[in-house]
Amino acid sequence: MTLTTALLLLGGVVLLAVVVQGVWAARRAKPRRADVALPMAAKDRVEPALGAEAATPPPVLRPAPLRRVARIDALIDAIAPLTLEAPVSGEFVISHLPPSRRAGTKPFYIEGLDTDSGEWEPPAAGRRYGELQAGVQLAGRSGALNEIEYSEFVQKVQAFAEGVGAMADFPDMLEVVARARELDGLASPLDAQLTVTLRSNAVAWSVGYIQQCAARQGFVPGAVPGRLVLPGPDETAPPALVLGFDAQAALADDAQKAAVRECTLILDVPQTEARHEPFPLWHRTATALAEDMDATPVDDEGQPVTLHAFAAIGRELDQLYGQLEALDLGAGTPAARRLFS
Repeated sequence: MTLTTALLLLGGVVLLAVVVQGVWAARRAKPRRADVALPMAAKDRVEPALGAEAATPPPVLRPAPLRRVARIDALIDAIAPLTLEAPVSGEFVISHLPPSRRAGTKPFYIEGLDTDSGEWEPPAAGRRYGELQAGVQLAGRSGALNEIEYSEFVQKVQAFAEGVGAMADFPDMLEVVARARELDGLASPLDAQLTVTLRSNAVAWSVGYIQQCAARQGFVPGAVPGRLVLPGPDETAPPALVLGFDAQAALADDAQKAAVRECTLILDVPQTEARHEPFPLWHRTATALAEDMDATPVDDEGQPVTLHAFAAIGRELDQLYGQLEALDLGAGTPAARRLFS
């Protein structure tokens, strides 16, 4: 073999190596995509299908169930009795309900006392009500009910009362606003949302890949783009956990090509009863997703969250549950769910 021939062969080998490295780097830079079929078991991993099987659509995720309307509660609502001269039908009450049952940022509710069951309930067709009442929420995550919001509540309920022929008895505004501020002062320090960020260790993720990994843990699509939810313990409960990622990526024309490098797992503490062990669920889910997606759990400052840190959070959470119970606002109760929303 001549020197010229040897040099040509060596140059070809080097060129081939450069091409292979370029292809590998290009593939590595692309977002990791979802497998085309959902595994039979959550613990199993599925390789992409080939040939005709590659046309199999991705798994269909079903939306979370809707929640029921909450009841008026004297603990967190200012209540106005609406006295009727005679029982009225549910259809009649419904026809006069205000189109918007919000006073500023605060929701308000109207209920009727069923003449047959003797129970308070939201107005329903086919029922008759001997009494009515309206209640406006005193506080929420937007703060305490203020004078302007209470005045709007009075105005809307007064118009409703006149329409159904009821006499409204509103509590004093100054007393209501004082109660609202007191409740907000007690509740605000106990409002907790645990958040851990899952940050990719190497390759970015596609939206479909995030959805597939989340589906293995039981997540379904939320109400807004970039939000997946793990349904609560029953159909009336809010989500047990929320997994959020870039909404713009979720809305991209080709979501499979949108690159996402981190997502956030959230536990809204007051929304789920302690007996359902939401904190261990949050911890397990964060660990499982991190392993499945090749990610590192980090805190708000970008520092890895250690087992010791998780344990410390758990101890603080036990104290918080006790404080909520002492105020009759136990986590997962209807009053707590409404107040911390």
